[in-house]
Amino acid sequence: MSSPIQNYNPDEILTNPGDSLLEPPASELTSPRTLIVETRTTLRVRRCRLVVVSGPCTGAELTSEKERIRVGTHLSNDLVLDERTVSRHHFEIVYTDKGYLLLDLASTNGTFLDGRRVERAYLPSGAAIKVGSSTLSFAPVNEEISVEPEREAELGGMLGHSVKMRQIFGLIKKIAPMDVSVIVEGETGTGKELAARAIHELSPRRKEPFLVVDCGAIPPNLIESEFFGHEKGAFTGASAARPGVFERANGGTIFLDEIGELRVDLQPKLLRVLENGEVRRIGANELVQVDVRVIAATNRDLVKEAAEGNFREDLYFRLSVINIQMPPLRQRGEDIVHLVRSYLGSPDIVGKHGRKRLSAEAMALLKSYAWPGNVRELINVLSHVLTFADGELVGVEHLPARLRGHEQSAPLPFNEHLSFKEAKDQVLAHFEREYLDSLLKRCSGNVSQAARESGLHRKSIERLVKKHGLDVRALRLR
Repeated sequence: MSSPIQNYNPDEILTNPGDSLLEPPASELTSPRTLIVETRTTLRVRRCRLVVVSGPCTGAELTSEKERIRVGTHLSNDLVLDERTVSRHHFEIVYTDKGYLLLDLASTNGTFLDGRRVERAYLPSGAAIKVGSSTLSFAPVNEEISVEPEREAELGGMLGHSVKMRQIFGLIKKIAPMDVSVIVEGETGTGKELAARAIHELSPRRKEPFLVVDCGAIPPNLIESEFFGHEKGAFTGASAARPGVFERANGGTIFLDEIGELRVDLQPKLLRVLENGEVRRIGANELVQVDVRVIAATNRDLVKEAAEGNFREDLYFRLSVINIQMPPLRQRGEDIVHLVRSYLGSPDIVGKHGRKRLSAEAMALLKSYAWPGNVRELINVLSHVLTFADGELVGVEHLPARLRGHEQSAPLPFNEHLSFKEAKDQVLAHFEREYLDSLLKRCSGNVSQAARESGLHRKSIERLVKKHGLDVRALRLR
């Protein structure tokens, strides 16, 4: 049998399994998924329900999609039981890749599952959990939610009149209040960070921090410290104690960009944080409780990476409770006209450069181009246009050479005998090098300026320069 990760279809928006079984084999787990059918998206949400069936709080009920649910007498619990024989934090239920796991939290009087005292056990549907004089019934609940495309064509800085983008907007609004992990997948320049910020801004965590960690830009020897923090003297150069991003984002959201670049040896440490909700600084003994929502992004095929052993399947499972696929610009060509008009018509641009409009021929060329760099590349092309077009009308002659030389009948810029993934990587690698070379020439080798103009982190520019063997020093001396 194949595992659920092997059955994953990257053209669908997925949510993780919702059926809870008693330690089911991984091969039996199936992935409820969000299928885009015409103009409607169906989101299948995994939830569980706890109902107090006997005891002082009989009738109390909780239905939640959270990955970790706590029960006890303290008001910070998800379900509060007003009973003296119940501990402040009595037990919790954690969703794992094997189903729902019941964990006793070192309670005074113990947690009982179907009459037996347990410290940890997987919960079957209909299980009876007894704490003190209270009995709670547990059941997983799968729910299908219909997500209609939004009428508005803008959300959180993203613009899209196409059905594909308005479906994404509708989905973001639906899942934002759900306190679950999300993976945003898509090619470079499709707006993954904007989608993550929109989820945060529409969530109950909006007033708390939103912190970004570029897993591909942090030096390998510093990423563990960036994640978990360190104590003074923990290593050479640690002159003072410093909290990691999980502590700094407590109560809010962490956006892990380029999660596919995370070192394999750090992946289990990240998984433990997600599962246990606690971190230990480098050089420290005590654990620190953290409450964060994690949104990860990648332009890699994590399913393939997991199959090849480069990415942990259990970490992928934990992160991709909901999976959003950002469509490339070439799949939503009708948005190009609106993106161009929005950018050129913005008050800042009009105030600085005056009004601009594209000729029919120039717009046709933009619409026929494949845009391997997606919206980010389009914005940079428009920046190029503003530099070279003096008058109001922008013609074909004002567009970059790579667009002017583009014709739909031209030979394909890749080897069609390769697999789809390999061919796509080939095109993207070519785009990366050409784009970076042109960018750095325009910026005279100034990496900081190139980072500002491209919207990339300086470390990402440095990594791409090294990857493609570009000589930045020679450009500075020109």
